[in-house]
Amino acid sequence: MTRPESADPIHSVATWFRRHDHSLTRFGDALRRSLDEVLDGQRTGRYDVNTLEKPEKTYLAAKVGIICRVTYGFSAGTLHYAIDGHHVHPRFSFTGAWTLPREAHDHLALLLTADDEHSRFSVGLLHITEDTVLPGPPERKYRLSPAGRRAIHWLVRSGDLPENFLLHLPTGTRELILARHLSGQKRINELFRHVRDRIIPREPMATVAHQTDPAKRVRDARRHLRNDGIIILGHQKEHPDIARELQLPVPAKGSWISTRVVPARPDDTRPVITIEGTPYARARPTDAPQLGPTDY
Repeated sequence: MTRPESADPIHSVATWFRRHDHSLTRFGDALRRSLDEVLDGQRTGRYDVNTLEKPEKTYLAAKVGIICRVTYGFSAGTLHYAIDGHHVHPRFSFTGAWTLPREAHDHLALLLTADDEHSRFSVGLLHITEDTVLPGPPERKYRLSPAGRRAIHWLVRSGDLPENFLLHLPTGTRELILARHLSGQKRINELFRHVRDRIIPREPMATVAHQTDPAKRVRDARRHLRNDGIIILGHQKEHPDIARELQLPVPAKGSWISTRVVPARPDDTRPVITIEGTPYARARPTDAPQLGPTDY
């Protein structure tokens, strides 16, 4: 006799997640945070998961489980989540080669994977039964059988993982910014000099600066880059309005954007913003560098 759909544990848990996170984007945010915390860029300068050592990759799997637990508000103290009366074991793998503890038998697995190079992630649910795992000695963890892989119920299949900012910069640009002979301040200067007109989040800023609070480096970068007409906008004061008037993305709290400006001509057809009594427009590549406004 077929069980009613409401009694199906996968349906029950999938419904719970969609009820609490309709678009399921919080999974992507949790994976991004997990990757960044284990990379620990502000202390190590790392931005690529391929530089992680084997113990760190093992720890990353545990970190993903912890961050997802916090993200969705599950109780601490166990290795599984209790969701709508079901035990759900979170498991992370870069390659999809998940392993599961023997105590997961007849429970659900929450299977997560992330591809930082292509900014994709997937999340699926699987009921762990004799049919969905490979046979093996009792002291070893379960591995999924071909039938188990086919039985995965995908909550998210190849979703958008928040971008690893530094990893996706052009190689030459990244090398200019992260050159070893540069101080933290000079690296921040080069970041804003070479990566303009796009939002720069806090995490790569901390990696480039090698410190927990890059805000002071940003303030100093404004002074260092003023001769080139480069301004750096944040989320405070009139900065968001300036970004809008210059038709730039508007930075949220904890992010910045730089652009190069020149004094606007009376007949200028570009968007113009008046700063400190002087009208400015975004510079064209052919415009010679000119002194920019102070404190921007």
